[in-house]
Amino acid sequence: MPELPEVTTIVNELKEEIVGKTIDDLEVRLPKMAQGAIGGVQGQKVTSVERRAKLIVIRLSTDNLAIHPKMTGQLFYLPPGKNETIAGEKDGKYTHVVFNFSDGSRLLFNDLRQFGYVKVLSNEQLNKILSEHYGIEPVDPAFTVEKLNGIIKSHPSMRMKALLTDQTIIAGIGNIYVDEALWEAKTHPLTKAGLLTDQEIAALHTGITIVLTDALKYLGTSMDMYRRTTGEKGEYEQHRRVYRRDGQPCPRCKTTIKRITVGGRGTHFCPKEQVQKH
Repeated sequence: MPELPEVTTIVNELKEEIVGKTIDDLEVRLPKMAQGAIGGVQGQKVTSVERRAKLIVIRLSTDNLAIHPKMTGQLFYLPPGKNETIAGEKDGKYTHVVFNFSDGSRLLFNDLRQFGYVKVLSNEQLNKILSEHYGIEPVDPAFTVEKLNGIIKSHPSMRMKALLTDQTIIAGIGNIYVDEALWEAKTHPLTKAGLLTDQEIAALHTGITIVLTDALKYLGTSMDMYRRTTGEKGEYEQHRRVYRRDGQPCPRCKTTIKRITVGGRGTHFCPKEQVQKH
């Protein structure tokens, strides 16, 4: 599932391409993927594109569009007169929603597994979702060491992997970047939050910052379905430390990286440097 770096990359690219454009038509080919008064967005202008957690928010003249890629969703932008992206992505059998803009450009919403969605929301509905469903953003200046310390100490019985992937607590990071940040901080994914010292929490804050900074720099991770709006891949895969590197040597100590399952998620760590506290 696209996480904060991937969604941020998509949002930044969409800002360059669709802000100021008018939606001529919203073509829905798979009804379950579009919710709300879809027909009402026709003729509305895109005023901004934003990210909240793993959600893409397109603000319009009157309404808002909330797009969640879920597991396999992709957004591909086709400039006016073009039938494919620069990477060769086209309108195809997995294209379920098409945004047709008045200048002839198009935005394709593809989804192999069909878990993603587009929702039309009023300002009130959107603000309620954004404020009530998600926790603090780890790239927000308010996400200080002290803030993280307070969050962790408020959930002492939670395992660290579960705490950091809970979107209602900290929004935007998931399986990939939690594994990476825990490795940076030398924290075991199953350690209970209440056992971390202030120093270890500070190291985790630094780890989260390092990992997200790198992932944003390299435009996300394209090991699975994530692609940029151009169809191109993100490059963080080449820089990851432990995620899906089980069986390979730890970049720091050369111990073999181990994989376990935590909450149904494949989880990767160094068994020598990330020792579980009890």
